[in-house]
Amino acid sequence: MPVPSPYSTKLAAIPVREAVVEVLGSTTRYWEYGPTDRPVDLVLIHGFRGDHHGLEPIVSNLSGLRIVSPDLPGYGASTPLPTTHTIASYGRWLLAFVDALGLAGTPVLGHSFGSIVVSHAVAAGLAPRQVVLLNPIAADATSGPDKVMVPIVKLYFRIGRLLPLRAADFWLGIPLATRIMSVKLARTPDRTLRCWIHEEHGRYFSSFSDPTTLSEGYEASVSMNVIAAADSLTMPTLLVVGALDNIAPLEGQRHLAELLPDGELVILEGVGHLIHYEKPAEAAAAIRRFLGAHA
Repeated sequence: MPVPSPYSTKLAAIPVREAVVEVLGSTTRYWEYGPTDRPVDLVLIHGFRGDHHGLEPIVSNLSGLRIVSPDLPGYGASTPLPTTHTIASYGRWLLAFVDALGLAGTPVLGHSFGSIVVSHAVAAGLAPRQVVLLNPIAADATSGPDKVMVPIVKLYFRIGRLLPLRAADFWLGIPLATRIMSVKLARTPDRTLRCWIHEEHGRYFSSFSDPTTLSEGYEASVSMNVIAAADSLTMPTLLVVGALDNIAPLEGQRHLAELLPDGELVILEGVGHLIHYEKPAEAAAAIRRFLGAHA
């Protein structure tokens, strides 16, 4: 039987509305949580290969705030962009999405790959009052502890692009590959929570639109990092990081924090790259305090 979500009760108490908007050729689906009688407090940008569901544990701990959370183009229920999916094109999409919804100045949160998208959108002209980066990618993927995996994963996605569509969908959605990734990232000793995390990855990590978009997304994710856009992050910026993160190691996070003129570093112990699943209450508390302090 499926493992029940540990955050479903809190999430069920938060009103949610689903909507769609055309953005640079992508039919972008987004979800709005919380009350409607106040301005939007926060825009959420999820990580690579996931969709908006991954950040719902954070949302469940931010009751009372009004939050907008889209699926990135080519993932979840959003259609891909008509151009190559690069960090620059995702950045342009985020600029246009915020503009289309009239959310200029609204604080923006990016998780993992989303942290790269957000930071480079800021470099391209996005001007949120505050930025929150959750598990930010603060170093070159080819220099980190998992650097030997980068060419292997690139090959995995490139093979997917060469296969016929049905075979590619099977190859890129192999449950074993998703489970290996999930086991590698999960740090919690709670067996029930670990099982739920694995099920979440199994449910939502194959909701990409096509093999080309997925491969382009991975190329984008390892081609850039937040450090390259750090000069543009002049607004109050919160970094929420995991002490055990092997995707975005702590040394790089400390370096990123030093580069920010108005940055704050919050380190959560006992967690790695899955803060949004394993310690969403602690992350949400830091986010709520940060937004309030810089309102």
